[in-house]
Amino acid sequence: MTCALLTGITGQDGSYLTELLLGRGYTVHGIVRRSSTIQRTRLDHLFADKDVYNRRLFLHYADLDDVTTIRRILSKTEPDELYHLAGQSHVGVSFEIPETTCQFTAMGTLKLLEIVRDLEKQPRMLHISSSEIFGRPDESPQNERTPMRPVTPYGIAKTFATQMVTFYRESFNLFACNAICYNHESSRRGESFVTRKITRAAAAIALGKQKDLALGSLDGRRDWGYAPEYVEAMWKMLQQQVASDFVLATGTSHSVEEFLAAAFEAVNLDWRDHVVQDERYMRPSEVSRLVGDPSKANRDLGWTAETTLPQLARLMVESDLASLKSKESIADS
Repeated sequence: MTCALLTGITGQDGSYLTELLLGRGYTVHGIVRRSSTIQRTRLDHLFADKDVYNRRLFLHYADLDDVTTIRRILSKTEPDELYHLAGQSHVGVSFEIPETTCQFTAMGTLKLLEIVRDLEKQPRMLHISSSEIFGRPDESPQNERTPMRPVTPYGIAKTFATQMVTFYRESFNLFACNAICYNHESSRRGESFVTRKITRAAAAIALGKQKDLALGSLDGRRDWGYAPEYVEAMWKMLQQQVASDFVLATGTSHSVEEFLAAAFEAVNLDWRDHVVQDERYMRPSEVSRLVGDPSKANRDLGWTAETTLPQLARLMVESDLASLKSKESIADS
């Protein structure tokens, strides 16, 4: 039975990847931060399954800078595949906590690479990178050879981590690769991210629970995809004969305003009647022209992002509607 170890298992990507791997017959181990909340709603359905939890799914506690404990976990579990998904992943927050972002996103990755380098049984390793490494690129769309020019603390930290993965692959012959992911969303996206903030507000306004939504700039453009499709590509990357980096993207760019319109249209509302712009949500340095060229992933992995932006927004809004109605029912009972 193939064994996988995930950092960031309780996050959006970690939860979907866990489901995918269990569905393929894997044993899955996950590293959880000691400071993490006890509630891990994205994995609750798996914890409740007695045939899965503590039989094929196991959790271990360690912080990314706890080298001794992580080394012990890797030595004990001897995974065939290692998916490194953890790190401070909110771009906006990185402006407020740049040191923490670099400590966990940049140095956490380097420490993990050093541990893997010393292991007798070295797992195939995937690091989840980000389109933020490209910052303000001269070319669009971006591919695996596009120069990295990050303009945010998060992007700078991810660039360091991405280049270190490449360095360890080329210098120490590790099977290590970067999944250069463009924005990918779902109903499991954290509520501090703009897409989830929008879909939750659209649902709440439709139910009469909220009146307005405050946002920053609506002009920013992103290449938005659906998270469950992206973890499928991550798995495919570690099944290749040779380790390589891949851009994972839809290849289509949309503005925040377009996502906003699609979300409110899902509940038959006009966003212009409910949205106000707030200077507090404006970022001091913003990326531009970020849209990925997924042709290498299309060709070598046989992978294509299929969910469109209107479909994605509707999926998220419908999930938020169901969640709010469920909470309302519980409160009334």
